[in-house]
Amino acid sequence: MPHDVVILGGGHNGLTAAAYLASAGKRVLLLERDDHLGGAAVSAEAFDGVDARLSRYSYLVSLLPQRIVDDLALDVRLVRRRYSSYTPDPADPARGLLIDREADADAAASAFDRIGAATDATAWNEFSNDTARLAERLFPTLTEPLPTRAEARALVGDDGVWGEFIERPLGETIDARFESDLVRGVVATDGLIGTFTSLDDPALDANRCFLYHVIGGGTGDWDVPVGGMGAVSGELARAARGAGAELVTGADVLAVDSDGLVRYRRDGAEHEATAGTVLSNFAPAVLDRLLAAGAADAATRAAREASDTIAPRDQAPFTPDTKLDVPPVVRERIRLAAEPEGAQVKVNLLLTRLPRLRDTSVAPEVAFAGTFHINELESQLDAAHATAARGAIPSPLPCEIYCHTLSDPSILSPELAASGAHTLTVFGLHVPHRLLERFSNDELRSQLQAAVLASLNSVLAEPIEDVIATDAAGRPCIETKTTLDLEESLRMPGGNIFHGPLSWPWAEDGAPLDTPAERWGVATRHPRILVCGAGAVRGGAVSGIGGHNASMAVLEGDVG
Repeated sequence: MPHDVVILGGGHNGLTAAAYLASAGKRVLLLERDDHLGGAAVSAEAFDGVDARLSRYSYLVSLLPQRIVDDLALDVRLVRRRYSSYTPDPADPARGLLIDREADADAAASAFDRIGAATDATAWNEFSNDTARLAERLFPTLTEPLPTRAEARALVGDDGVWGEFIERPLGETIDARFESDLVRGVVATDGLIGTFTSLDDPALDANRCFLYHVIGGGTGDWDVPVGGMGAVSGELARAARGAGAELVTGADVLAVDSDGLVRYRRDGAEHEATAGTVLSNFAPAVLDRLLAAGAADAATRAAREASDTIAPRDQAPFTPDTKLDVPPVVRERIRLAAEPEGAQVKVNLLLTRLPRLRDTSVAPEVAFAGTFHINELESQLDAAHATAARGAIPSPLPCEIYCHTLSDPSILSPELAASGAHTLTVFGLHVPHRLLERFSNDELRSQLQAAVLASLNSVLAEPIEDVIATDAAGRPCIETKTTLDLEESLRMPGGNIFHGPLSWPWAEDGAPLDTPAERWGVATRHPRILVCGAGAVRGGAVSGIGGHNASMAVLEGDVG
């Protein structure tokens, strides 16, 4: 029996769509290549013989709407972090800026004064109030049909705020608001996570990235999921199965036909599934390649039918690396779709204890409890971008660090937690995929890992290497993921964590909004193929929004 909906990819968005559609009575088949569900939102034992389940790829939650949690009855617990951030001064690591959410006005002002940025304390509060307005007005629209740009602007209701954050390059706004190089850098990083761009680029890529980082939950807070990211995906999988969705792992999708025919391989054999609608949780570039393979399949079937000859299949199974015998115009479209470029390195560590800081006025348990910024002055971010654009690895490497276990020790065994062990997640900026034109992946991974450790050591009172735990074989508990590692393990072209360039969370005035798929921001050029992942309008991060909105489009159109 044909399915109503086939979902390609078992990441959190695919699971969200499966849960919604199955709950609405649709016959849903979800196909996942790996032997587990969750995509980038997983928890895993990364180190041999060590009972620590790390959030291996994605690591914090901000954009997951309470509406999705309530609709699907998800048992997801998030921990709000008291300390927003700590940033050592690269020029004098014995001092730094601590942003404490619970600090009174005097204490908050003193924190800025300590780094010689007293005049920025008031500017920080005003800036936070303005981003809070954006969050309050825009976040609720993410699970509704797309507003137009004019409607979004009216919702914000402040032309000054709209102009500063939406129409002017982010760097100009930050420079006009703040005087301190350090404070400017702390603010700017939200526009650069996973995005290789200059803060002053008129293309406004940094603005779009920044907007999604400050509107989550209507507050902009980034929370720690209890049990790790795998707990979020696990709950979504439970909801989908409970609603009757069929979730199949070990199923590698080979081709997708625009008429709803999906070819995939499982257990060494090829299978086909048909559906009224196909939802793709893959990056748009990957979907394009699968559609090209589906078109080749269709052409082969048509030729066989025309010749009235049924010949054994002689076409090699399609993979993202397959060279296609397709017209030049199609090849060019595929090439352009494959342009997404990630720009980060992810490093996971397990420590025997937290390292000591050069800044003795701040306890490590406080400094690492929020976002720990290293070598992220605005000037350092600008210099790092320029260095990477020339094909070199920035030095020092701008990094952000998160310690999951200070908020949620449950990801460690009781014995490991009692020993004082902690995890660190390091996210290095401005290391674009194009660096692989100069370095082999192994060489790049090694050099980036060394750059991350060097950046860390620049603000520590002891080498980080002295507190890295060892696994069962005596190897250091450190795992580094390059953009190519992400591409190969998660099918993310170029290692781009957003599946491609981020879009504004609205439709441009005059854009076609005639179909449910267009209204919900999930349309492709094929009416029966919708995007349900990070590549959708308002996709990106662990939010479930792409899956929710694709489901709403299906149900609104009663497609499938």
